[in-house]
Amino acid sequence: MIVGVPREIKEKEFRVGMVPAGVVSLTHAGHIVLVEQGAGLGSGIDDAEYRRAGAEIVSSAKEVYDRAALVVKVKEPLPPEYDLLREGQILFTYLHLAPVPELTQVLLNKKIIGIAYETVRPDDGSLPLLAPMSQVAGRMAIQEGARFLEKEAGGRGVLLGGVPGVERGHVTIIGTGTVGANAAKMAVGLGAEVTVLGLRIDQLTALEAQYGSRLTTLISNRHNLEEELRKADLVVGAVLVVGSRAPKLITREMLGLMKKGAVIVDVAIDQGGCAETSRPTTHSDPVFEVDGIIHYCVANMPGAVPRTSTFALTNVTLPLALALADKGVAAAARDNIALRRGINVYLGKLICPDVAESQGRVCEELPF
Repeated sequence: MIVGVPREIKEKEFRVGMVPAGVVSLTHAGHIVLVEQGAGLGSGIDDAEYRRAGAEIVSSAKEVYDRAALVVKVKEPLPPEYDLLREGQILFTYLHLAPVPELTQVLLNKKIIGIAYETVRPDDGSLPLLAPMSQVAGRMAIQEGARFLEKEAGGRGVLLGGVPGVERGHVTIIGTGTVGANAAKMAVGLGAEVTVLGLRIDQLTALEAQYGSRLTTLISNRHNLEEELRKADLVVGAVLVVGSRAPKLITREMLGLMKKGAVIVDVAIDQGGCAETSRPTTHSDPVFEVDGIIHYCVANMPGAVPRTSTFALTNVTLPLALALADKGVAAAARDNIALRRGINVYLGKLICPDVAESQGRVCEELPF
């Protein structure tokens, strides 16, 4: 099979869908790998490294899409890429379709086989292809939140860890999954006062067992959330409903409970955001203010640390990319239920029930 790796074109997105080790694995298995010129530069990988690994360097994204049966990316296709897609092509990437019906329609019209990293899910309910980027995003949420709490950046002028004789900053984390757990790790490490809200007692128990009195855990409900918003200097939205839009837990009205200059880092923005006032931003223009509250809603946070993120991501995507190239979609999906669940669109059919429900569309069955 011909496997293509285009350069990412999302603003300030420096990750790449495959590293040279992946090229070696695929070419040794008899496949051809096309890498667009300069695709890896943002992650510190030059074209010569890909050539040594056995890749063919091509001069344009068009050539990648024209020739490749399997396209391996990081982010969803953007409008300039829509016309490059061709019928029957396998697209293996983060799609986050729930909040973007227009992209869903493009993929359906083009009869693409779209496999979304974020919905690949084995029977244990884990999200192995989302987890490494969630780890990065959770840790970055505290780092970026602390930066925008600085007065010069528009925030309250609070140091999260405080100093002797001065109150520490208060961090409220909504969600106990991978993002929430990693945000908690960073916030506790900085010495902040930390509260984590969640619905799963087992995850709250695990956090309390790990950190003891260094953080507080609460069941997530409207009352507890409102009380926390009154205290918070930094709020991290770490809510995830797999494949669906994130629930709008923080309403516009609730911003009035918060301190002026407090910061919301909405990591759920890929799925529409968990704050009613959130909208996607970019690394070059990451924040905006609503009612005196700073919102950080960058939709590709791990793209800011591309070297770490690319290698972490490709560690988990390569085995599935290799299975797709070796067996084709139908056989690979029959052999791997997690991969099967990752198929969001298939040759004009919407397959993912959560995306279908979010967009009011009909969900269909795979033909195999």
